[in-house]
Amino acid sequence: MSAQTDHNDATWTTDLLIVGSGAGALTAAVTAAELGLQAMVIEKGHLWGGTSATSGGTLWIPCTRHMAEAGVPDSPEDAFAYLKDLIGDEVPETKLRAYIENASKMLHFLEDKCGASFRCVQYADYHMDLPGAKENRSHEPLPITARKLGRLYSTLQPMHQAAQAFGRVNWTIGEARPMITKRPGWMWNTFKVMARYYLDLPQRYRTIKDRRLTAGNSLLGQLRVALKKRDVPLRLGISLKELIREDDRITGAVVDYSGQEFTIKANRGVILAAGGFERNQEMRNSNFVTESSPQWSGSQVNNTGDAIQSAQRMGAELEFMDSAWWAPSMKLGDEDRARPMFVERALPGCLIVNQQGERYMNESASYHVAGGEMMRLHSDTCSTIPSWFIFDARYRGEYPVGPLLPGPPETDGLVKASMKDIMHRGQSISKLADKIGVDAAVLEQTFNRFNEYAEKGEDPDFNRGVNGYDRYYGDPRSEPNPCLAPLVKAPFYAIKIFPGDIGTKGGVLTNENGQAIDTNGNLIKGLYAIGNTSASVMGRSYPGAGSTLGPAMTFGYLAAHHAAQS
Repeated sequence: MSAQTDHNDATWTTDLLIVGSGAGALTAAVTAAELGLQAMVIEKGHLWGGTSATSGGTLWIPCTRHMAEAGVPDSPEDAFAYLKDLIGDEVPETKLRAYIENASKMLHFLEDKCGASFRCVQYADYHMDLPGAKENRSHEPLPITARKLGRLYSTLQPMHQAAQAFGRVNWTIGEARPMITKRPGWMWNTFKVMARYYLDLPQRYRTIKDRRLTAGNSLLGQLRVALKKRDVPLRLGISLKELIREDDRITGAVVDYSGQEFTIKANRGVILAAGGFERNQEMRNSNFVTESSPQWSGSQVNNTGDAIQSAQRMGAELEFMDSAWWAPSMKLGDEDRARPMFVERALPGCLIVNQQGERYMNESASYHVAGGEMMRLHSDTCSTIPSWFIFDARYRGEYPVGPLLPGPPETDGLVKASMKDIMHRGQSISKLADKIGVDAAVLEQTFNRFNEYAEKGEDPDFNRGVNGYDRYYGDPRSEPNPCLAPLVKAPFYAIKIFPGDIGTKGGVLTNENGQAIDTNGNLIKGLYAIGNTSASVMGRSYPGAGSTLGPAMTFGYLAAHHAAQS
């Protein structure tokens, strides 16, 4: 069934209006359609898929059949123990349990009813030292071909370059990890990935875009195919202006389409799934206590908090507005978004220092923890914004750093101009210190202490490489600690990094069905919020890879079920 959407009329009517076109939005739409509702998806940009499509596409889902098939037992009790220990009392237990009990149902629904395909990957939870932590809770979508989308492929948000091999080739987690960390078989794996790309000769003659869709592009592609089969409309270029309240419930929205205002009546309600506010400098200034910039975000440019502000005008309570899904990032001048540093920090032969030239964190910790430390420890007397990511010539020759591919120092002249602009090089530690404005004596002291212990595979200051997650992206050839190696080979390099993010995690306070709650603690009937438009079910924490998309899709699934029953 399709919504009534004649552009010649000033009023459109549907059962469920969904604002945004990311993974949570499309999951809600396909669930609603499966339950017999008319659903309509609107997207203010001219590309669909949101930040979800540009991402790694991973979902953190406990207790799935894929885990059981992989021989990794899980239970709701273990998952709850892990989340509760990590999140504490920031999120009601009813909401945590709703997620744990329904996340696998959502995943299995997409597979059994919608033709989607996933697999669990041997990815460690980010806090393996806590009770209930496990591997294999992260699930990635299986690759699909762009042919399944037909013409819809041309308007799909492209992958973030940081989530591709060499900035253009799509890869799975299973392919990426050995290629980056030089695990056994990495050369053959690299050959297969690149051969598959370059042997797609008809496509290579037309464009560099990869028709083998993986990660976020595969996830959104599979969801869009399911929508298409159910005739659910997804309209681009339509932005939310205001929500409509009649009596005591939300009954639709006023939207803008090509400069003209339309009213969309939504008989069962409105689901806000339009991302966070990371691209809104004013909202960042109002909510973050430390300096920050939209330019440091790895998110796509349309996430400006419109939906959050619309809900707030309806009286919605907001929560966790001071928090984001943090990630150290580098910003190149010719790219519209920053490059989060998911992997580089865990590899041996690098370190991060503040403006005083001192280490202040476990560089191999999860990107959320590392980015959070940059924010937490910043002060006028000890600046961590920006910090410096430092590595030596051996690291330069072995591992990629953003768009900088492995190679000898002699190839530095071939590095693209925007990377050269943020990369400093010195033939000695003291010369590098001069280049980046850091006290040379302090930096040399930092190097000496780090190298002394790295040679033995130890880090008594920050325990780098001890946690199971730390070691996930380490190089197994570096013994006894895959995350540690001394920096001794000149020249030495430094890259300016910032406390970036992959989205904000504060938004509309919701209950276990995704229903919005007002400032008096009452439900706002007919209004739902999911994904980064809502206050995260994970609180200020980040349990594991896929903790953004897993909840977005699960609460989209639950919101659609609730709307169908209302």
